[in-house]
Amino acid sequence: MMSSGTRKGWAPREFPADRAAAERLREWLKESDGKGLDAVGLDFSAADLSDGNFSESWFTEAKLVGTNLTEADFYRADLEGADLSGANLTNASLVRANFDDATLRGATLDGADLVKASLYDVDASGASFRGTRLMGASLLDVNLCGADLTNAVADENSFKVKIDEKTILSGFSGTVFGPVEVLTEEGTEELGGGDLEQWIRERNGNVRVIPSRAGRQ
Repeated sequence: MMSSGTRKGWAPREFPADRAAAERLREWLKESDGKGLDAVGLDFSAADLSDGNFSESWFTEAKLVGTNLTEADFYRADLEGADLSGANLTNASLVRANFDDATLRGATLDGADLVKASLYDVDASGASFRGTRLMGASLLDVNLCGADLTNAVADENSFKVKIDEKTILSGFSGTVFGPVEVLTEEGTEELGGGDLEQWIRERNGNVRVIPSRAGRQ
C-alpha cells in the first residue's frame, strides 16, 4: 500500500521552495488516479525531483531552473515555454516530450532519451547533450551555440539549428536534415549537404546530411 505523501513509492528528495508548487506536488503525490501532474506556470526551481515519473504531465510555462531531474520520466509531457536553465536531466526519459519555446540554457541532458521529442525555438546554448539519443527529434530554430554534443546520436532529425565554433561535435553521429546556421567571427554562414558533413568531420563528428522530404538540403 502506498504510504501518505508518496506516489508508487516515490517522493521528492527536496520539495520546491515555492509554496504553491510544493502544495500542488504534495496533493498530486496523494492522488491515486494515475494522471499526470498539472504544474502549469509553477516554480519548481532548485527542487530535487530525480527519478520521478511525470509522464503526460503539464509543465507548460513552469520554472525548473537548476532543478534536479536526473533519470526522471517525462514521456509525452508538455514543457512548452518552460525554463529549464541549468537543470539536470541526465539519463532522463524525454520521449515525445514537447519542449517548444522552452529554455535549456546550460542544462545537462547527458544520456537523455529525446527520441521523437519536439524542440522548436529553443535556447539550448551551453547545454550538454553528451551521449544523448536524439533520434527522430525535431530541432527547429534551436540555439546550440557552445553546446556539447559529444557522442550524441541522430537519426533523420530535423536539424535546423544554430551552432558556433564552441559547439562540441566530437563523436556526434547519425543522419540529419539541414541546413544549419554557423556563427563565426566573420559572420553567419548557412551550411547544408556535403559542406555541413565536412564541417562536422573537421570537428571529429560523423554525420550524414540527407535531402529534406521536399528534395532540398
